[in-house]
Amino acid sequence: MYKISEYTELDSMSDLINDNYSILLPISRFGISLGFGDKTIGEVCKENKIDTKTFLVIVNMIINEDSQIVVDSTLSIKTILAYLHNSHKYFLSFKLPKIREMLLNSIGINQTNVAIVIMKFYDEYVLEVTKHMQYEEKHVFPYINSLIGGGKPKDYSIDIFRKQHDNVESKLSELKNIIIKYCPVETNNELITVLFDIFSCSKDLSYHNDIEDKLLVPLIENYEHNNK
Repeated sequence: MYKISEYTELDSMSDLINDNYSILLPISRFGISLGFGDKTIGEVCKENKIDTKTFLVIVNMIINEDSQIVVDSTLSIKTILAYLHNSHKYFLSFKLPKIREMLLNSIGINQTNVAIVIMKFYDEYVLEVTKHMQYEEKHVFPYINSLIGGGKPKDYSIDIFRKQHDNVESKLSELKNIIIKYCPVETNNELITVLFDIFSCSKDLSYHNDIEDKLLVPLIENYEHNNK
């Protein structure tokens, strides 16, 4: 990212992307398509029926990791859930399978000991991430939707999720180190490219966890407290 600043609803959406091109992926998870011309962030959010304040909190979190996060009841829980759900679809249906395909193309053909270890490590990692995200889809999100819909679900609370929530990107960091230390690259452009993608995916997953831990969990804790 090239520009670190707090964006507001009056800033141009195209300027936001030009200043911070890696924000393209998060923006797409709000369901926003390109082609918005010179419209402001507020105008684009309004056209796409997205809560502008929640959009800005998430975007500014990602652009500036040191930004102060203010969690209050005016944020849209539904917007956050939709964003996280779309993120799950992106990781499980596209990004992680794509990285596996690229890994196979770059190292799997040789079937060396290192290649076998890497593919086994990666497949185990993807299984772990899949279980992690499926749990959220089957238990956490339905609980939150029931809660904000006026229900009083028993035997579960967001504190249960908070206590068992782990960082799904940590194992990906181990994979990066295995490739860097033990894979002879030579002129293997495919391996360099997939390594770059793994770095990018790891960071993306870290942002994803931050949104859950620093935004969603405190927001639901407040909601639970205020609606006892």
